[in-house]
Amino acid sequence: MKTKVALLLSTASLLHSGTASAETADWLSPTIDIRARFEYRDFDVKVGKDNLDPSTALTTRERLGVKTKEWNGFSALAEGEFTQAIIDDYNSGAGKFATPFDPKQTVSLDPETQELNQAYLKYSGYNTVAKAGRQQIVYDNAAFVGDVIWRQNQQTYDGFTLTNKSLGGWNLKYAYVTQVNRIFGSDAKQPLTPAFSNVSDLNASLNLFNATYTGISNVTLGGYAYLMNFAERPRWDNDTFGMSAKTILSDVALHGELAYQDGAGINNADDAWYSHFIATKTFGLHSLTLAVESLGAGFKTPLATAHAFNGFSDSFSPGRIEGSHHGLTDIYAAYTFPLAWNVKWIHTVHLLGDNDLSAGYGWEYDSVLTKKFNDNFLALAKLAIFTTAEKDSYINKAALPSVNQLTLELNYLF
Repeated sequence: MKTKVALLLSTASLLHSGTASAETADWLSPTIDIRARFEYRDFDVKVGKDNLDPSTALTTRERLGVKTKEWNGFSALAEGEFTQAIIDDYNSGAGKFATPFDPKQTVSLDPETQELNQAYLKYSGYNTVAKAGRQQIVYDNAAFVGDVIWRQNQQTYDGFTLTNKSLGGWNLKYAYVTQVNRIFGSDAKQPLTPAFSNVSDLNASLNLFNATYTGISNVTLGGYAYLMNFAERPRWDNDTFGMSAKTILSDVALHGELAYQDGAGINNADDAWYSHFIATKTFGLHSLTLAVESLGAGFKTPLATAHAFNGFSDSFSPGRIEGSHHGLTDIYAAYTFPLAWNVKWIHTVHLLGDNDLSAGYGWEYDSVLTKKFNDNFLALAKLAIFTTAEKDSYINKAALPSVNQLTLELNYLF
């Protein structure tokens, strides 16, 4: 793996510096995606008689690769991913074989890694795109199938994907996946302790079907069937079927989604329902969103970009991924408005309880500032404050801890 990584780095450097031959530069081009991030995270979880120490993580991540020019519909991409911990006062959550690892500190899920992120052969033609190899897969809003793009180490998939648009108004997608390459990196090992039993890359047999239809004016309809079997993680097995609809009515964007899952819960013995309803009104450069998302007890989303849901503190992500929760309803409101120098500010408030709101888990406030300097540079600041209700349990019998989290980030994309 290190040989492959070195090869990718040297190739990308040659191409970017202009020292490659004119013939090579004509059909190969570099891909560069660099991120620097500072993250402070503090939450109240007891270890013996003491709280976990707050984490302070300063990490950098580089994705460097090469892609070929298309030839008779065929092209290819190879990309390495490298994460370094400059300030490593945190627990990466990837177990004792990965770094940093300090069980007395709060988890910040960015282990140091050097690995192959993507490597695939692609064909485009006849309204069809097919890819074979290691690749990024994101369906819809990533609530069920995503790339966990928020973390430094991206979640990718080994397998085959197919997208077809030959039928009028239809966008048909299918993926067969044999391995899920997770955010914890190649040094993460399983099983370890119960706290780190969920970190390794996973062999799997996943059949993922997704379709959207835009043949009706001002309406987008969607449907999906996700059939998941995990050889090393059978408690994640599930069959999930869902549908969605989007439209704009009187300048209000509406989204509705409903899904049924067979194999919910940690023992795969239950069935459960999922729903998500969103209404967004835009006022010039301002927007207001009101929404409610509900997961029945045990409803699981093991491949999701869970950070995008239920608050940026990630308090509810483990239960959502595992299906080990007692039900979850998230009633939330978000307001977006511009500041000076083209800075965008988003405020979101979440009220969180179980699926029939008979139990209260707490509330969360999220604040996000973004500044896009140009097509290459993006800066971001994100604050998440989760305050527990200290009353009802989301997982097991204890209430969730309160969380304070601050993230500062600079992205460069070429």
